Amino acid sequence: MLLLAAVAVLSIAVGAKQLPLTDVWQGLLDRDAAEYAVVHRMRLPRTLLGLLAGAALGVAGAVMQALTRNPLADPGLLGINAGAAAAVATGALLFGIGGVGGQVWFALLGAAAVTAAVYAVGGGRGATPARLALAGAALNATLYSYVSAVMLMDTASLERLRFWTVGSLASAEPSTVRTVAPFMAAGLLVALAVARPLNALALGDDAARALGARPALIRGAVIAAITLLCGAATAACGPIVFVGLLVPHLVRALTGPDLRWLLPYCAVLAPVLLLGADVLGRVLSRPGELQVGLVTAVAGGPLFLWLVLRGRVAHP
Repeated sequence: MLLLAAVAVLSIAVGAKQLPLTDVWQGLLDRDAAEYAVVHRMRLPRTLLGLLAGAALGVAGAVMQALTRNPLADPGLLGINAGAAAAVATGALLFGIGGVGGQVWFALLGAAAVTAAVYAVGGGRGATPARLALAGAALNATLYSYVSAVMLMDTASLERLRFWTVGSLASAEPSTVRTVAPFMAAGLLVALAVARPLNALALGDDAARALGARPALIRGAVIAAITLLCGAATAACGPIVFVGLLVPHLVRALTGPDLRWLLPYCAVLAPVLLLGADVLGRVLSRPGELQVGLVTAVAGGPLFLWLVLRGRVAHP
């Protein structure tokens, strides 16, 4: 929590435009200060969205790995983010949808459809990690090709989605946070509620039933949580990779596989990774900035490879 608080303070204090800490503090508290608009309309919503999106992606990755028993399960690698992105691109092409209020419904629909498709194609209850990974990779490639085609065919869609498809917190506004917060909060509550029965499901359906769990209901609740978390995060920020894959493995080394501990820690540490990457992107290319999706993609690959070489990627 202290680390998260420190990164949140850095996110508010550091930006592409350099401001003294005294000016940032004055802009945070004084409505008449010249820096008030920068802090309250840009940096503060960006920080809040990073907190929410990071928690959503981290928890979604953890429950996906637990449900599929696949250490490579991740909203990006299994095509969930691609499904949300494809649905948003379709909304932009056919209906001119550009705001988060409209994007979120398309993103939820796309995330739900791809979650169900990956699970069904991967074998349903008899799904294996290999089949799920192959199904997700195939859908991921197909859907991102479709998004690229939409952007190339339609200039207006290209302008609306150009930075969004990279994954960015830069366009965050207070209305963005208000729109997606209820969906993310609902997804987090559902995921935390199924932590104990999902632990039982890891023993197998028969053992879970003997312990009083209902496997079909648990899987449905997990899919609903993944849809809400990934759909809302993708609608607000675009597809961001590696956060949902890396953080559960980092946390599992501290807490073990028990989801009652794993999920709260993911909800705290995933925003640290996302906001840290966002701050790094602002600092590295001043006076411009690198989008957070690029930073997580570039840094996430070597970090995950390091975890593999150190033997830290454990079966969920």
